[in-house]
Amino acid sequence: MDHIANHHYPFDLSVVLPVYNEEDNIRPVHDELVEVLFGLGLRYEIIYVDDGSRDASAQILLELAEAAPDTVRVVLLRRNFGQTAAIQAGIDHANGAIIALMDADLQNDPRDIPLMLAQMENEGYDLVSGWRRHRKDRALSRKLPSRIANGLISFVTGVRLHDYGCTLKTYRREVLDHVRLYGEMHRFIPVLANAAGARIIEREVNHRPRIHGKSKYGLWRTIKVVLDLMTVTFLTKYNTRPMYIFGGVGFLLSGLAGAGVLAMLVSGITGGGWLLGTTLPVLIALCGISAVQSVLLGLMMEMLMRTYYESQGKGPYAIRRVINGHRHIPLDTSAGYATSNGTPNLSHSAAASSASSTR
Repeated sequence: MDHIANHHYPFDLSVVLPVYNEEDNIRPVHDELVEVLFGLGLRYEIIYVDDGSRDASAQILLELAEAAPDTVRVVLLRRNFGQTAAIQAGIDHANGAIIALMDADLQNDPRDIPLMLAQMENEGYDLVSGWRRHRKDRALSRKLPSRIANGLISFVTGVRLHDYGCTLKTYRREVLDHVRLYGEMHRFIPVLANAAGARIIEREVNHRPRIHGKSKYGLWRTIKVVLDLMTVTFLTKYNTRPMYIFGGVGFLLSGLAGAGVLAMLVSGITGGGWLLGTTLPVLIALCGISAVQSVLLGLMMEMLMRTYYESQGKGPYAIRRVINGHRHIPLDTSAGYATSNGTPNLSHSAAASSASSTR
């Protein structure tokens, strides 16, 4: 793990675990995780994000943090915001060069983390995604919807993974710097990372049956996945060229309107104009108006995207590496990272200073 060590960051590895009503699982998963991480010889931190638990989870996490203040951090959310928000909160508070995500329900095996890190070190991958090939869940309510969702995501995005829903993944920090998560989008991190040029590989991981507690997911989650897939597809393929999709729709509608007009002309010449007494003229008018609106909407979206990028000094690209290049980034040690409520978090200012040289 020599190459994993990165002294530009306070920690070599940050492990983020979202927690929601897992009071019976927290201590066992913590003990397993600490045993594995201690054997790696890396500087590590464990970040638990309590997503508004209603049981004793928060109290147990606070006890763990008090017992190991140098390696355990606890983020308590005000209410239940969902797994994606909890993961984003953990990423925002992580100070490691590599970030590992895993569930706190004991179904993910911490012993897979060293294998995933070794694959990143030896083969140069930016993201190693877990694949629960032998998944220990109910077939109808969990496995079947998951397979349908995974197949659909792979087909639409072109990023071929067997198991988007597996939380257990390892990421290089710079990959997640380009990702912001909303809705149920944590499962789409590989797609967003791929759009930023990350090198991704999938690895089989051990999956264990749930012993304590109950699953928080149902069939409704599959519908959410489909809706978020539409958003991700737009963000990754058309975020810098919205005119392509809206203008394309406009041209399609214009073609339909033109075909309708042609049909009416042919009908008038050969059949006495019988189409004039149908709803076709109304449909032609609707297609024509919608075509104009689609093109105008595309132009408006183009202006919004340009304003978004130019006002923040962002570019529509992500650089993997600059060789023999220099970039001056002024350091402001009085400023920290913003917390979720917009107030500065000065505990991160040292991390910002040390990390800025790599960004």
